[in-house]
Amino acid sequence: MIDVRKIAPVLTVLTALIAIWYAGAVWMNAPFERDQAERAGTTITFSEILSNTMAQNRPVLPAPHQVIQEIYKTTVQKKITSKRSLIYHSWITLSATLLGFIIGTALGIALAVGIVHNRAMDKSVMPWVITSQTIPILAIAPMIIVVLNAIGLSGLLPKALISTYLSFFPVVVGMVKGLRAPDAAQLDLMYTYNATSAQTFWKLRWPSSMPYLFTSLKVAVAISLVGAIVGELPTGAVAGLGARLLAGSYYGQTIQIWSALFMAATLAAILVMLVGLAHSYVLRRMGEKPGASAV
Repeated sequence: MIDVRKIAPVLTVLTALIAIWYAGAVWMNAPFERDQAERAGTTITFSEILSNTMAQNRPVLPAPHQVIQEIYKTTVQKKITSKRSLIYHSWITLSATLLGFIIGTALGIALAVGIVHNRAMDKSVMPWVITSQTIPILAIAPMIIVVLNAIGLSGLLPKALISTYLSFFPVVVGMVKGLRAPDAAQLDLMYTYNATSAQTFWKLRWPSSMPYLFTSLKVAVAISLVGAIVGELPTGAVAGLGARLLAGSYYGQTIQIWSALFMAATLAAILVMLVGLAHSYVLRRMGEKPGASAV
């Protein structure tokens, strides 16, 4: 059974947000209706303003039901292969997201292992890893796209590399902390058993790092999606959620912009949920309870 006490606060906050959204839509779209009435030399009542602001073609702030209608129209009522389908554009963005996430995860784990086991890498690489995240992605994304296009690389890979740039950092930080999680007593015990460095890694450090790794992966997969969308913006892409955002911005289609944003948020939530399920499965296989792991 559904525990009402758990979902009641969520529903209350959601209801409040929707109410504020509707109020904001009326307030922000009303000046257009008043201006139209003034130009026509007529008066407009509040009820007419309320009705009209809920159905504008190009509102400043679309109402929630307009966004829902647009999502329904561009998902259910359009073929998946249609260039107007949000599912089609979501798949384009998801492909770059997953490729960048996989590369970023592999790179992050490799760097973390090197940092933990090599003092020179710890002192030299880790500061550069941290410094790399101080560069705004909006500034570096066009540079990456232009350079890769100049050497003949275009399409999926440049966007995936931007996702990689964003996603490897949380994996590095989380894995370094996880691999260093075993305390001195545990390491001394492995030394007493005459365990090799490889045995210590696989039997102690790697299992200890799993809660930290999956927590980092939840952040990494969400930020990979952001990287893929950002990668679509400077390229003038014609497909992908970033392309939908650009097209909506060019033609003043705010409803299209908001529907693409909500689709991106839904996609990110699904990806994070899948990582969470993998997290629970791995911890169960290890004989641990996910709620018992402290990160």
